[in-house]
Amino acid sequence: RCSLESGGGLVQAGGSLRLSCATSGFIFDDYAIAWFRQDPGRNREGVMGSQGVSAISNYDGAKYYADSVKGRFTISSDKAKNTVYLQLNNLKPEDTAVYYCANIWTGGLNPSWLTAGLEPGAMSWWGKGTLVTVSS
Repeated sequence: RCSLESGGGLVQAGGSLRLSCATSGFIFDDYAIAWFRQDPGRNREGVMGSQGVSAISNYDGAKYYADSVKGRFTISSDKAKNTVYLQLNNLKPEDTAVYYCANIWTGGLNPSWLTAGLEPGAMSWWGKGTLVTVSS
């Protein structure tokens, strides 16, 4: 099982990026995929120190967004490609982070995930991350 993120880069404030999370090795429809991010200066904490940004259930299409990204980020899923995307618009310097995608079996989702988001410790598999840098 693995997930591979791509699409990060350097962009000016107000700009856009699209991140991709290509997955393999599991039944895509049975899992939710979440995006987390972590300040590049906090790498010592590992992914367990990251914060949830957005998530989508490939089972029923339900979505979650953190308050800090609502209205600016959009998550989507392409089942034919087993890939989840995160469109980042109107980027701000505080969005600078390493962005990770991770998965969780939908049967293990806490019913509150749509409002409270997902905890890093609940996720099963993680990608290696892609760096997004937003300059002011």
